[in-house]
Amino acid sequence: MSLPGGVLHETRHWRVEHCVGPLEIGALIVKPKRHVVRVSELEPEEAAELGGTLRAAAGAVDVLIRPEQVYVTLWSHAGGVPVHIHWVIQPVTRALLDSLGLRGPHLQVAMFDRNETPAEAEAIAVEFREWFASNAVAGSREP
Repeated sequence: MSLPGGVLHETRHWRVEHCVGPLEIGALIVKPKRHVVRVSELEPEEAAELGGTLRAAAGAVDVLIRPEQVYVTLWSHAGGVPVHIHWVIQPVTRALLDSLGLRGPHLQVAMFDRNETPAEAEAIAVEFREWFASNAVAGSREP
């Protein structure tokens, strides 16, 4: 599966990309550049940079998507085993809440069960890249 829009932003230790899958337009992934399967395995420099990167990604989603809420969740399993950790920054709009009638993890499960992948991810990548360039995070650099 190709990465819609490519890398949107990167810092010394982290990459921000658009999520692949059914979590709606504007859902982002924040993942470490090196392979890490547990949060406790993060190097001090990676951990120090994480907060600002998550905050920036959530801010970009707030500004560009204007959701009712932004969920930030850690995902790290595939096939029942721990894999590369990544945080999902998910816009949750009123329309999404009303259409599925669910919240939190139940909402995410229903979205995966529904399996509707947004087609506009590539197009909004330009807007995210511009937002990150204008709202640089300490330690960040454009890809």
